[in-house]
Amino acid sequence: MGDWRDPSGSVIRIGPCGAEVCLWITALSPTAPATTDIHNPEPSERNRALCGLKIGSGFTLHGADHAAGGTLYDPKTGKTYRGGMTAAGPKLELRGYVGIPLFGESQTWMRTTEPVKTCTGAGQGKDQ
Repeated sequence: MGDWRDPSGSVIRIGPCGAEVCLWITALSPTAPATTDIHNPEPSERNRALCGLKIGSGFTLHGADHAAGGTLYDPKTGKTYRGGMTAAGPKLELRGYVGIPLFGESQTWMRTTEPVKTCTGAGQGKDQ
C-alpha cells in the first residue's frame, strides 16, 4: 500500500477498495505525452482524465508484501492485463501478462519518499 513512482515518473497510489486492492494515478509525470486517456479502445472514454484514473483493480492480498489476481490497465497502450505485484523494501515488482505470467512484462516501481503533490481529481486511495 502507499505511493509508488513508476519508470515514467508518474505516481501511483495503491490502496484498499472494498475487500480488494486497487491502483490509481495520483500524479502525472511532467513528461507525460497526454493528460487524457487517448489510447482507450472505447472512443467515449478517450477524453477522461488520467489524473485519478483507476488503473488496477481486483487484487487480493497474499501476505503483507504480495497481491495477485487483479487487472492492470496501461493508459500508454489502452490495453488491460492480468497482474501481480510484490513489494521488497523500497521496490515494487509489478508483472502484467496475458494468459499466464510467463507471457508478460515486469516493471520496478520505487516507493516515494517525499510528499507527493497530487494532480487535480486524483483519488486518495478510495474506491471511485
